[in-house]
Amino acid sequence: MSDRNSGQAIERRDALRRLSVAAATGVAATLNVHETWASETLPAVEVRNVRRVFHNGEHNAFTDMCWYRGRIWLTFRSCPDGHMVHPTSRILILSSGDGGATWDQQHEFRVPLRDTRDPHFLVFRDRLFVYTGTWYSGKTTLPRDQYDLNLHLGYAVFSDDGDLWSEPQMLEGTFGHYIWRAAVFGDRVYLCGRRKPGFEVLARGEGRRVESLMLESEDGLIWNSCAVFQAVNGDETAFRFESDGRGIGIARAGGGGTAGLLRCSAPGQPWTRTDLGVAIGGPLLSRWQGNDVVGGRRMIAGQPSRTQLWWLQQDGLRPLAELPSDGDNSYPGLVTLTSGNALVSWYSSHEADSTGQRITAIYLAELVASSR
Repeated sequence: MSDRNSGQAIERRDALRRLSVAAATGVAATLNVHETWASETLPAVEVRNVRRVFHNGEHNAFTDMCWYRGRIWLTFRSCPDGHMVHPTSRILILSSGDGGATWDQQHEFRVPLRDTRDPHFLVFRDRLFVYTGTWYSGKTTLPRDQYDLNLHLGYAVFSDDGDLWSEPQMLEGTFGHYIWRAAVFGDRVYLCGRRKPGFEVLARGEGRRVESLMLESEDGLIWNSCAVFQAVNGDETAFRFESDGRGIGIARAGGGGTAGLLRCSAPGQPWTRTDLGVAIGGPLLSRWQGNDVVGGRRMIAGQPSRTQLWWLQQDGLRPLAELPSDGDNSYPGLVTLTSGNALVSWYSSHEADSTGQRITAIYLAELVASSR
């Protein structure tokens, strides 16, 4: 074995030991995400057919995708007034019956006096849900110094066929919670919501004392607290469950401002956190090619932000692909195509219109995997 390979083996062994200790004790450990180790199990990936799929002259952002009834579904927020908190924002829902080549708008909705954002799909009991977190805005744009997490409220629309949709439904039990991604296990659904402990009147922003909770529901509409993802620095969390109930999640931030790998033994049990060593905005956690895929906005001091995909391995994150992106970008979605390739969505402001002004649009690309 060469000196280089020997050194990598030692680093991998040490990383695995740190991960094991963290999982057993709940103590955060930092994984080196900048090193890669040769692996015969991870395919080489090529990014193909990158295209802008939606732009209407407004700020378009925060994507998610899923399969439902033989079609691929895409959702995102669109707002004529921009990224921040505006009552003019709305959620668009599109679908494709040809693998993502063409798209038809199926539905759109808004919530009066509220900013709707961060839509996420969930298929539960053969019903398609779209969840959205809403900031209270009032009749006009809300100044940033008046943002109040305690006035947040979750909403959903749902459909039993993809054609007829409900009116926006307030999610009972989510007042004061900024809701995010959801996951199903057994006959219940679980949802990430972050809040101020005891709904304290703190600074208008979020800050260290915000906690992220896992909420639980039997019908997808009425929610109760189930467990705590993070007791401090709670943030956006993507998560899923194994068939035996073990949970795995990716939290956007933690004590060091970097993303964390979360694990629990079963729904309702405590979650442990391991530092992943890199900031990941708008995290995605999905399965493709028999491996966990992590995505989001890679944020490294002194470097432009980019929408990045990684393989999640026991020794940390390994780069999978970087998507064309710059400026305001991230919040990817991913589905596996019938060919075995994957389709990924994201938003970005790396392109300009005919006048030279930056636009914020929705993009798609195909991920093509091949053995090394």
